Amino acid sequence: MQKISFVIPCYRSEKTLPGVVAEIQDTMKGIADRYEYEIVLVNDDSPDDTYGVIKTLADNADNIIGISLARNFGQHAALMAGFHHISGDIVVCLDDDGQTPATEVGKLLAALKEGADVVYAKYAHKKHSIFRNFGSYVNEKMLQFLLNKPKELIVSSYFVAKRFVIDEVIRYDKSYPYLMGLVLRTTKRIVNVDVDHREREVGRSGYTLGKLLTLWMNGFTAFSVTPLRVSTWTGCIFAMIGFLYGIYTIIKHFVVGIAPMGYDSLMSALMFIGGTILVMLGLTGEYIGRMYMGMNNAPQYIIRETTADE
Repeated sequence: MQKISFVIPCYRSEKTLPGVVAEIQDTMKGIADRYEYEIVLVNDDSPDDTYGVIKTLADNADNIIGISLARNFGQHAALMAGFHHISGDIVVCLDDDGQTPATEVGKLLAALKEGADVVYAKYAHKKHSIFRNFGSYVNEKMLQFLLNKPKELIVSSYFVAKRFVIDEVIRYDKSYPYLMGLVLRTTKRIVNVDVDHREREVGRSGYTLGKLLTLWMNGFTAFSVTPLRVSTWTGCIFAMIGFLYGIYTIIKHFVVGIAPMGYDSLMSALMFIGGTILVMLGLTGEYIGRMYMGMNNAPQYIIRETTADE
């Protein structure tokens, strides 16, 4: 009999988490003849009483493990913390807000049996906010451009993976983990399965603009040198434009007798080129800074306590 490990990063979910756990328990009763399971709940330093709820849930069930991080490290770091505490053959990741239905996990498990290594849920009608959907769209395009993700493949926070994939993922011990990049570099046997997506019943998404930008920057700098190559080519293009414009100015001076003048156009060109240079320098600085943080062994996450210690 195989064992399934459910890993759920938790933030501001004291009201929704009991319902999510109850749904998992009810769903697993229907397939108890084929699978046993455990639930790993990772509190990402939520400001509400999320960890108090997690401890209550863990007290009432032997197969629930609670982990509390020392500060807010982000969803991907919280998942990495959970991955280090699993014992299952299959790993299921889903959200803590009830929008990703545990009742449909059977569809993902069926695709896994058919030969896939990772199965991502695909939503025909996403119930996220416009801001969150825009963030998902940008993330998809970034994965295509930087990590050669197949255009038809849709990644999401609800997915199932075989244990060997997760074992490879947790070999990455550097700071700033980017889970989608780690999965994509581990296997190409990744498929989608259509599932329903629910409306959020309580609260709002924990993803802010700052968190989305941090996530995108992790993807930019952790698994691809494409941005640096874009910087190089952009610099070459502007250098060529500047060289050709210089030739044009010299020819016009000798042929017409005057050179083009204009303070506004000159300042506009300088501001544009100067801004481009600063962006490229900032991007290079991000790479160097993350290398520095890695050399100083900056942690992916820090565990304050777990229910397993109690």
